[in-house]
Amino acid sequence: MFKAIVGKEILGNILSFRFVVTLALLLVVVPATTFVLTSDYLKKVSDASSRQAETETYLRSYAHFNRIGNILKAAVPPLASEALVRGLTADVNLSEFDDDPLPVMFPLVDLVFVVTILMSLVALIFAYDAVSGEKEDGTLKLMLANGLARPKVILAKIVGGGLTLLVPYAMSLIVGLLVILLHPGVGWGAANWGALGLITIGTVLYVMLFYALGVLISARHHASSSSIMTSLLVWVVLVLVVPSLSPYIASFLSPTPSRIQVEREAQRLGDTERDDLGGKLEAEGMRPLLAKYPVLAENLSGSDQKRLVERDPAAREAFAAAAKARQAAWDEANRVQGEKIRAVRSAAARKEEAQTALARTISMISPLAVFTYLATDLTSTGIGNAAYFERVSGVWGRAFWDYVRKKIAELQAKDPATDWWNTAVDMSDRPRFEFREEGLGARVQAALPELLLLLGGGLVFFVLAYVSFLRYDVR
Repeated sequence: MFKAIVGKEILGNILSFRFVVTLALLLVVVPATTFVLTSDYLKKVSDASSRQAETETYLRSYAHFNRIGNILKAAVPPLASEALVRGLTADVNLSEFDDDPLPVMFPLVDLVFVVTILMSLVALIFAYDAVSGEKEDGTLKLMLANGLARPKVILAKIVGGGLTLLVPYAMSLIVGLLVILLHPGVGWGAANWGALGLITIGTVLYVMLFYALGVLISARHHASSSSIMTSLLVWVVLVLVVPSLSPYIASFLSPTPSRIQVEREAQRLGDTERDDLGGKLEAEGMRPLLAKYPVLAENLSGSDQKRLVERDPAAREAFAAAAKARQAAWDEANRVQGEKIRAVRSAAARKEEAQTALARTISMISPLAVFTYLATDLTSTGIGNAAYFERVSGVWGRAFWDYVRKKIAELQAKDPATDWWNTAVDMSDRPRFEFREEGLGARVQAALPELLLLLGGGLVFFVLAYVSFLRYDVR
């Protein structure tokens, strides 16, 4: 009997106009989206290759150590998964579009948009009259009068309705994947397919969650007209309002100083306060030297000092000691103020991390946010990949500047008279940054809480729908 009810639900939904519209919509949106995103990915690959070639050409002619800081920067290369999921890698500079703001104002949709927005809305549209509609038609009373158990009826409705929704999604996804696979230049590996498989599992849980929510709302109303309005209200709050407001709520509950304030304080510590401390330490260091070497107190010009040093060893010793004392004083001032600047920036970074974590926690009230984190973590396009990139780029950055210091020391030993910071040198043996995506196992581990949340949310809504239906008056 359970299979019969599931079959009835599936058949009824498939023969409905809602199903036809959903199928047509997904068969247009998903393939078109994957075609555009795939083309955009290939363009990014070409642009990245051109930039790399231009950088190498520049370094062969202008490889000055004081210039390369803004040229040799670690960057995340275009990822093959961007053909489906845009994620954080979609953040762009307007100049990349020749100052055309429309691609930023109206960004491309991707698989995450299709699932979180379209599929959730469609699920509620399919489910809003699952109980109340059958009551209005009189079929619900007839089913229960024939001895069908209420638990079987509600479970069959959720299972049958959810499976129906997955049919058009699966068909459109298959067509979209064909677009990607037939596009030359997109190389998907085992990790990409594994990530897509887990995203598909997340999609099933997400769709079933919203369908169970729709059945719950339907079981709390006796008229389909009121059920659809409540469904739309709940959808707007969960899908649109909660994720959008979460950063602002977090900033109110866990405020952080603005980056302008932090940089202004760092500049004060590194300029005015550093100069005051350096002058004070220099005066303290010079005091015993002035007593020991009276010549230092004389107001000599640069040329007079040079002539005196050349003919008087004692004067040479005095000025050398003074230079050493001044250097030690300013080195100490730079060290002390540098530690203060690092402390200020570290404190601000900790507050920003706490605020981000709070915003993420608040946003996960919304199933949309949960699925978004799941999909972007699995495809290396989300917050987790940004943190991973910071770690690996930091390792490369330290290795590169160790190379710079070692290289300068070697060149200085050969030619002490040359300013190697401002002289072109051969950097062909420099450490190169090569980004490799985090392993699929680590990504799955990061996405596992989101999978469990989607599963748990679906079970909660199912239980609530089950309890509501047990008490539902079918008369």
